Amino acid sequence: MREGGRMIAKIMGELMQEVRPGVSTAELDRSAEEKIRKAGAKPAFLHYQGFPNTLCASLNDEVVHAVPSDKKILKDGDILTLDLGLMHKGYYSDMARTIPVGKIGKEAARLVEVTKRALELGVAKARPGAPLGDIGHAIQRFVEGEGFSVVRELCGHGIGRALHEEPQVLNFGERRTGLVLKEGMVLCIEPMVTAGEWNVKLGKDGQTYFTRDGSLAAHFEDTVAITKTGVDILTKLL
Repeated sequence: MREGGRMIAKIMGELMQEVRPGVSTAELDRSAEEKIRKAGAKPAFLHYQGFPNTLCASLNDEVVHAVPSDKKILKDGDILTLDLGLMHKGYYSDMARTIPVGKIGKEAARLVEVTKRALELGVAKARPGAPLGDIGHAIQRFVEGEGFSVVRELCGHGIGRALHEEPQVLNFGERRTGLVLKEGMVLCIEPMVTAGEWNVKLGKDGQTYFTRDGSLAAHFEDTVAITKTGVDILTKLL
């Protein structure tokens, strides 16, 4: 999983450099699949629960799982979430980053920074002996303190030989509650944050989740391992 994490982080870093006005989300998807296969791994999302592509490319009010399209052309001022997974030697890795397209507005920029920081705060709570609820509490408290909302209908998860494993890793909750983390566990911590209300809706394609009120959304995710001394971010960008 360390190998897979380094692999996907490298690919994500390269994809982020390709995000610019005039590029379609389908172009990014094709690039992602090519890079994963060239690395000797397999796309994790392709055909998973009916998803037709390698990359989830969620734009503006799309929260997660947006299907790439040649018709979705990035423009200045957009924010785009790249969510990518791969399988390497029978184990999965998963990560996401929200990226500004060109020059974005102040509120959009603040949303992205708050979501990034929320991930960092959540990861900092992941250590052996800590209750799972501490992660969600740290994320929720920070995000809501900044005037934004945490999506509650979607969450992080365990990961390993399957893409989605127990436990669910909520982005909200109470301190000192939930499963006690142990050395060897691997989790995907992934705050999904909206500029408006936290409610989401599923689109007509049966895959894409949107904010119900049309507000902007951001999403950051890392795959992390609980170690003897704390936490190791397996998908850390170089």
